Formats: sequence, structure tokens, C-alpha cells
Amino acid sequence: MKLVICTATTALVIGLLTTASFAQSAEFNGLHMNMGNLSRLSNAKTRSISAENFNGEKGKGGMATEGTGKNASRDLGQGWKVSPSVGIKAKKTFTLAEIQGPGAIQQIWFTPTGHWRYLILRIWWDGEAEPSVEVPIGDFFACGWNEYAQVTSLPVCVNPGSAFNCYWVMPFRKSCKMTVENIGEKDETLYYQINYTLTDVPADEAQFHAQFRRTNPLAYKDVYTLVDGIKGKGHYVGSYMAWQANSNGWWGEGEIKFYLDGDKEFPTICGTGTEDYFCGSYCFLVKNPLTGKEEYREYTTPFAGMPQVIRPDGVYKANTRFGLYRWHIMDPIRFETDLKVTMQALGWRSAGRYLPLKDDIASVSFWYQTEPHAPFPKLPGKDDLEVN
Repeated sequence: MKLVICTATTALVIGLLTTASFAQSAEFNGLHMNMGNLSRLSNAKTRSISAENFNGEKGKGGMATEGTGKNASRDLGQGWKVSPSVGIKAKKTFTLAEIQGPGAIQQIWFTPTGHWRYLILRIWWDGEAEPSVEVPIGDFFACGWNEYAQVTSLPVCVNPGSAFNCYWVMPFRKSCKMTVENIGEKDETLYYQINYTLTDVPADEAQFHAQFRRTNPLAYKDVYTLVDGIKGKGHYVGSYMAWQANSNGWWGEGEIKFYLDGDKEFPTICGTGTEDYFCGSYCFLVKNPLTGKEEYREYTTPFAGMPQVIRPDGVYKANTRFGLYRWHIMDPIRFETDLKVTMQALGWRSAGRYLPLKDDIASVSFWYQTEPHAPFPKLPGKDDLEVN
């Protein structure tokens, strides 16, 4: 099956995101850059944290004399890739970054070993007690099934062989703390680079949040909840879903619903079908010219995609699995006081009736809001996170 990738150039896509939204403020200072204002100078300072510069200090990269590359560089010495990665012991947490602000994370690159659901990314802003981001690494980068899939989108891209990249802008005023916890039984290795800016943060900049959920299986006639209990002012900017169909037939008739600012029984925004929400149509099917049969067609575009379809193999892979993303970059869902997002799981049964499904569904919701944020639900335990 050929993977279809959007052919829009980076210049064209980012050209859509011109200074219309970001440079209106007189306080624009290098926090956001795009093709529309790339030539504009600012006083922002660029810094980078990696295993070669744990604190992002100016003029102190590549100074390591100990590290995971020490043996390979033994004939070359300091400055020759002595510390390209870190080891994270089983059942331990490694602190990737502790940054004093104001500033913003602008790009993250990870290459992890091991089971991607067993490495938990957490991020705290401005000394808060609870993290604003708490997500397994794979799901955060739109690869929730612990298998590689090419993702070519504006804020997230995943490249061969397991290169996770994130371009969500993440501002902070006082501090940023970022950790990875290894909840698995084996020690793992992580290569990473966190690129950020130190600069003033305008008053209307909100904090980035990402929350993971999984229900396996969804109870009959239950509605899957991507996120609820969000309190504060902000805007919802994206959804990733890892969806396993546990029955035969089409699985994507369900509607997404956004309950805004006091909505009760009925939402303000109601979609028309799962594939419609992810900017597809008619069950994501395309006729194979060689066989004449309709097949699922993967696609990855700047704002929406289904980059992953894992098909049964007739042996141990018994169910079809899907990875889907929808980024609300051009159409953020704005809320003033509260937000809840749900997705129905619906197929078909006899006599043209809907069938409520009992599928394995996981998701990550992405949004910006004012702090403080409401506490997240407890992250599922290791066995409930596992992909098997």
C-alpha cells in the first residue's frame, strides 16, 4: 500500500500562517517564527539542550568526557561525540530539561529505544505542581501503536527510522521542567534535542497542554471521552487517536462533539462522522488499480491524516489498527470557561442500523489555556498502557 504524502511545500504551508495572528502584537519578539516574518530580527536568544549540553549553556556544548559515545571516541577525545544520548534505567525518571524563563520550547527531537508506551513524557510550566503534559512518547508524536509510521504534518513529523519531531510552540514565563519516566522492566536509551528561545512572553500567550487517555475496550453504548474537565480560557488545537477495530465491518460512523462553556446535554460543535473529522471521507477507501478492490489508504497532510493502518496478518495480528491526527491550527476550538470533547464509536448492524462498538481506543488531546489547569485523570498503569 502506497503512502500518500501531501506535496505542499513547507514555504506554502507556513506561508498560510503569516504574521496575521502572531505579529499583530507590538510585543512580537521572536517567540513565533514563520515564512511570513522570517527576515524580521529580534533580541531573542537561541539555546539547545541535549546529551552534549545538559543545561543549554552558551559555549558549553560538546564538552563531555564521559558518555554513551566514550568508547567510540576513545582515539579522538573531547569534542568528538562523547555523549550523544542518555540511558534511562528501568523504573526511573530522567530530567531532560530545567530552564529558567521567560522563553519558549520551539522544537523537540527524540529517538527512543524500547516500548514507546513505557516512556512517559511530562512537562511542567512555571513551577506548577501538576504537569501540563503527561503522555507516552509514541502517542505524543502520533505513533501510538509502537510501530513506525511516516508522519508529515505541520506541528509533528516522524521520520525514518524512529525520529520523533515536535514543533508545537510552548511558552513559559518563569520556568520549564521536562522529564521522561521509564516504567518498563528494561533500561532504555534516548537521543534528544530540545531547541528553545529565551525571550519576553506577551501577556496573551497561553500554556501548552497534552493529555493521554485510553479505554480498552469501550463499553457497549458508551461514548469515548478524549478530554473533559478542562477549566479556564483557551483553545483546543489537536487530536491524535490510536484506534483498534474489535469487530468486522466499518467502524467510523461516530460523531465528534465539542462541549463548550457550559454546554450540557448537547454540544456547540457536532461532527458528521469519524473519517469526516479527520478530513477524509467514505471510510478512507480507495480502489486498488491492480486488484480492483477498495482498500484503506493512508495519508499524511499538514493538518490531518491517517498515516498508519496496521492490517491483520492471518497469524498474530488479529485486528486492524489505525493512527489518525487532526490539528486545529487554522481552526482552533476556542473556549472561555470549560471544554469537553467526545467521540462516538459506531459501526453497522443488520437492517441498516448503527452498531455501538467495543473498540480499543487511545487518544491525545492538545490545547492551550491559561493556568492553573484542572488536574489530569490518573495515567493508566503499565499493563493498561501496553500495546499487545
